[in-house]
Amino acid sequence: MVTTTRTDGRTARIPGGPDGRAMLVIALVDRTGSGLWAAVSVLYFTYVSGLSVAQVGTLAALAGAVGIAGAPIGGRLADRLPLTRVLVALQLLRAVASLGLLTTHDYLLLLVLSALGGLGDRAASVLTKLYATRVAGPDRVRYQALNRTVANAGWALGGLGAAAALALGTTAAYRWLLLGDALSFLAAALLTLRCGEPPSPARTVAGSAGPTPATRPATPWRDRTYLAYVATETVLFLDDAVFKVGLPLWIAHSANVPHGLAPLLMVLNNVMVVGLQVPLARFGATTAAARGLLLPLSAAFALGGVAMTLSATGGTLGAVLLLTAAAALFTLAEMLHATVSWELSVALAPDSAQGAYLGVHGLAQSAQRSIGPLAVTAAIAAGPAGWSVFGAAIAATCLVQHRTVRDRLAGTPLSVPPVTVSEHR
Repeated sequence: MVTTTRTDGRTARIPGGPDGRAMLVIALVDRTGSGLWAAVSVLYFTYVSGLSVAQVGTLAALAGAVGIAGAPIGGRLADRLPLTRVLVALQLLRAVASLGLLTTHDYLLLLVLSALGGLGDRAASVLTKLYATRVAGPDRVRYQALNRTVANAGWALGGLGAAAALALGTTAAYRWLLLGDALSFLAAALLTLRCGEPPSPARTVAGSAGPTPATRPATPWRDRTYLAYVATETVLFLDDAVFKVGLPLWIAHSANVPHGLAPLLMVLNNVMVVGLQVPLARFGATTAAARGLLLPLSAAFALGGVAMTLSATGGTLGAVLLLTAAAALFTLAEMLHATVSWELSVALAPDSAQGAYLGVHGLAQSAQRSIGPLAVTAAIAAGPAGWSVFGAAIAATCLVQHRTVRDRLAGTPLSVPPVTVSEHR
């Protein structure tokens, strides 16, 4: 079937029609709630639940570890069950886990509830991506850019709400923020129920006279090329650890840099993503173009590492300017990688097992949450030059990925017809 792309009306701006627009609203609601909770989770467990530093660390680590399993489990289910129903179930699981945290201070129960929340979060993330892939069709790269823009806006709104509530400094304020997070999942589940089920090449309805499939569906666990690709993805996702751990720690231990720069660089990151993700997506609107973006992505990572190293060599003004440049470069890398990752993870997966493959791809981001903090703290411990090595290592991984996917993508049809690129100018 040939899909015609029009340049007028909302459909041209937002792929996927009404369901595509609905999923963007769901992303905004979901991320606004997550922004409320992410900013205060450690404080809640410390001041409301009365946990020690070691207990909070263990709880976060367990939730992250269990969350790793969420991606492949969610993808596997999506190849066998209606995608929207699985998404609704996961949103309800996240809501129950969040509400459960309000009801107890028992450490074992907090561990179980946090683990369930982490499982649901990672699985829902993969399934949301799969839904967008199916509903947006050939415009999936543009849709992904819009989704990231909306999600970042939601995070910002949630963060602002959390900051306002924290000004009160009361236990009730923490509880209301957690309740807001739970309600956002309930709202997302209700909105998802109104979305249509996208076509799935993995699930077919067999008639009474239909033949029984003779071949087993493809599995990513025996696909060496895809597994190698996912391994490189784990490294390329390290930009997340740079902003969450690396930059704040580096600034905190720099004698000539004001500590207030750290949150400002986070704001810079958010503003850049909201303003530039969609325009940049047009440069990766085909599978071949997305692979080509790995080369400038490599340069952005390398230059970001060099800027971090140089920030330790000058005075306050020079350090602030270089750290700002580093933040801008790592944000550029984040946006380029988001476009590349979205397209290649789908293009490398067979249609008959998209859910399973994207579930395995989700392991990369989940694993990065564990190894990322270790990687950036190792770069800091190595001294200024450690950042250059850090950037160079990720840059080299970009080149490895560029070569790894080459043979698989050779002869693969473009994800977007060439005419579509010009129509979106």
